[in-house]
Amino acid sequence: MARQKPPAHVPRERVRNFSIIAHIDHGKSTLADRLLEMTGTVGERDQKDQFLDKMELERERGITIKSQTARLNYVAADGLPYQLNLIDTPGHVDFTYEVSRSLKACEGVLLVVDAAQGVEAQTLANVYMAIEEDLEIIVVLNKVDLPAADVDRVTAEIEDAIGIDAHDAQHVSAKTGLGVPALLEAIVARLPAPKGTIEEPTRALIFDSWYDPYRGVIAMVRLMGGELKKGQKIRFMATGADYELLELGIMAPEMTPMTELYAGEVGYIICGIKEIRDARVGDTVTDAKRPAPTALSGFEPAQQMVYSGIFPVESADFEPLREALDKLALNDAAISYEAETSGALGFGFRVGFLGLLHMEIVQERLEREFDLDLITTAPSVVYRVVTSKGETLMIENPKLLPLPQNLSEIAEPMVKATIHTPQEYVGAVLKLCEERRGVQHGIHYMGPSRVMVTYEIPLSEIILDFFDKLKTKTSGYASLDYEVIGFNADDLVKVDVLINGEPVDALAIIVHRSAAASRGRVLCKKMKEILPRQQFEIAIQAAIGGKVIARETISAFRKNVTAKCYGGDITRKRKLLEKQKAGKRRMKQVGKIEIPQAAFMAILKTE
Repeated sequence: MARQKPPAHVPRERVRNFSIIAHIDHGKSTLADRLLEMTGTVGERDQKDQFLDKMELERERGITIKSQTARLNYVAADGLPYQLNLIDTPGHVDFTYEVSRSLKACEGVLLVVDAAQGVEAQTLANVYMAIEEDLEIIVVLNKVDLPAADVDRVTAEIEDAIGIDAHDAQHVSAKTGLGVPALLEAIVARLPAPKGTIEEPTRALIFDSWYDPYRGVIAMVRLMGGELKKGQKIRFMATGADYELLELGIMAPEMTPMTELYAGEVGYIICGIKEIRDARVGDTVTDAKRPAPTALSGFEPAQQMVYSGIFPVESADFEPLREALDKLALNDAAISYEAETSGALGFGFRVGFLGLLHMEIVQERLEREFDLDLITTAPSVVYRVVTSKGETLMIENPKLLPLPQNLSEIAEPMVKATIHTPQEYVGAVLKLCEERRGVQHGIHYMGPSRVMVTYEIPLSEIILDFFDKLKTKTSGYASLDYEVIGFNADDLVKVDVLINGEPVDALAIIVHRSAAASRGRVLCKKMKEILPRQQFEIAIQAAIGGKVIARETISAFRKNVTAKCYGGDITRKRKLLEKQKAGKRRMKQVGKIEIPQAAFMAILKTE
C-alpha cells in the first residue's frame, strides 16, 4: 500500500488513542507492524520487522524497552477518516513503569494474548493496570493460525483468570495479517473518543521524553484540553519554567512537524530545553499567558527495587558518566542515582533500577551509547533498619549498615509473586519457592493444563537467579510477575568479604543468617577462582562482624631461590628461604590486589 500523506486534523470524535499490552513474546511488536502497514503509515520500501523498536538493543534481543508512538490515518468502512494514535508498550515486568505512563495517555487498550500459550503472568499485571485506569479493553487472540492454537481454551482462561468478557475477542495472526482489517474496525467502533475541548485551558501531559544533542529535550505529550501552536509561550507547571514552542508535530511514525495540536491529540514538542530537569515525565504543559488552574495528576514516581554501584574503569570518566546518567534518566525516568565512593573502586554512582533486566539494559546502553567502560557491583535491595536508639533508616547499600550491636531489627522487602506454569511442573515450582523462603498464598487451576501459583517471597531471593532457575525447572514454560507488598523483619546479617584482612565494601552482602555460612563459603571459593595469583599469599575471608565464617587461601607464586646455591651447609639454603619469606611478608603489606569485574558478578552466580 502506498504511503499516505497525513491529513491536517480530524474532529475529536474521530480520534482514538490506544496502547497495545501483552506478555513478552506474544506478538505485540508484530501486530504494531501490521497496523502501520495496513493503514499505509509505512511505505513498502520502509517496511521492516519490529518497526517501532528503534534501539539496536531492542532488535538484538527481540524485546521492546522504550514505548513508541505512531499516528495512523485510517479510512473506516463508514467512509470517514479516523486518526488512530498508537502507543506501543514494553512487555517485560521490569518495564511496568513505561506501560503505566503510556496508559495515562490512552482511552483504550488492545490486550494481546497468544492463542497457543494462553494467559501469562505479565498479561494479568498489565490488564489490571488498564482496568485501574478505567480503559476500554479489546481482547485480541494472536497467532490463531498456529497448529497449537486453542482459541476456546484461551478464551475460557481469559474469562476465568482476568474476569473480563472475551466472547467478542478479535482473532488475528499478526504475522500474516489475518483478521487485522476487522481489528481496525473494532478499534474505531469500540474505543471511546478522547474527552476535553479546544475551549478549555491548555493542559498537556508529558508521558515520554528523550534528549537530542542538537535540539535539546524532545517531549511526547497528550493534549487533555486546549491547543498548542508553534511560537506559543508555554509553561511547565512542576518547575514553573517558561519556554517558546519552537516546533511541534506528530510521529507518523517519523517526526512530522505541524503548526498546531488540539485537545485529544498526541504529538511531540521542542522548546530548545538544554536543562534536562526542566521537562520531567509526568509534568503538565500549559499556556504561559492563560495558565490552567491545576496540573494533571501525572504519575506515581517509579519504585526502584534493585540498587547497584556503577563505577568507571578509568577515574577520568567520572564526569562523562554523570552526564550520561543525566541524559539516560531523561529517556528512562525509572532510574535514580546518587554519587558514592568505594575504597576498592573509587568514585562512581549508586543507581536504582526496577529489576535485573532493567539493570542489564541500562549498563549496556551506558557502554554503547556513551562509549564508557564500567564496573557494576552486585545488585542489592533496600532494607528498612531500626537502630537500637529507635531510628528508622532505609539502607540500599550493605556497607552503610550500622554495626550489629547498634541494630534492633532489619526488615527486607517482600513481593507477591504470581507464577503461571503447566500442571506437570507445579511440584518443581513449589520446591523452588520454598527453598527461597517463600510462603504460599494460593494455587488456582486455570483449566486442565495451566496453574497459577501465588507466593510471598523476599525480593532479595527473586533478584538473584530466581527467574533463570524457574525457566530451567519448567523447560522455559513458566512466567513470573511480582509486586512489592511491604517489609518483613527477619534474622538478617551482613556478610563482609575481606581480602588480606581488608574489607572490600563493594562485595558486602546482606543475607539470612541460616544461609550466611554457605553463601560465605561459596563466595570465598568463587573469589579464589577469579582473583589472579600474586607473588605473595592472599587470604580471602567471609565474616559476620568480627567472626570469620569462611576462608580460602590463594598460594603465592613459588620461585626456587636455592637453585644457584650449590653444595655447602643446609643453613645456607635455609637462610635464603627465610630471606624470601620476609620479602613476601613485606610485599603482602604493600601489595595491591586488582579485583576484576567478574568478582562483583560472582555474588549473583553463587549457589
